[in-house]
Amino acid sequence: MTQKITTFLMFQNGDAEEAMTFYVSLFEDAKVVNVTHIPPGEPAEGKIRHATFTLAGQEYMCIDSSGHAFTFTPSVSLYVGCDTEEEIDRLYAALAEGGGELMPLSSYGFSTKFGWVNDRFGVSWQLNLP
Repeated sequence: MTQKITTFLMFQNGDAEEAMTFYVSLFEDAKVVNVTHIPPGEPAEGKIRHATFTLAGQEYMCIDSSGHAFTFTPSVSLYVGCDTEEEIDRLYAALAEGGGELMPLSSYGFSTKFGWVNDRFGVSWQLNLP
């Protein structure tokens, strides 16, 4: 078996399905691959026990979990290389809505245009237009 490393996102507030659906809607080459919900009668019934989705050919996993006292921080982020100014502007606006701006879209000397946001689910995104 070939070793594989996959980004795994754990959502604290039962937001995994909403977040996954939102992320898949933002990227052309994206899809939900597999979703397993917590069955009736179990705590957190209907929430995601485990899901897999892809963004631009990269696989991600996610779950809902309220049993931990930690959440996302910007010390780990998803880095997106954008092809056009329209793309970076669209993604930045969508991801920043309801979230928080860490670095506004601008030229910082290392790229044409760069921005860094936390989305409304707490996941951190760096967007770059080389």
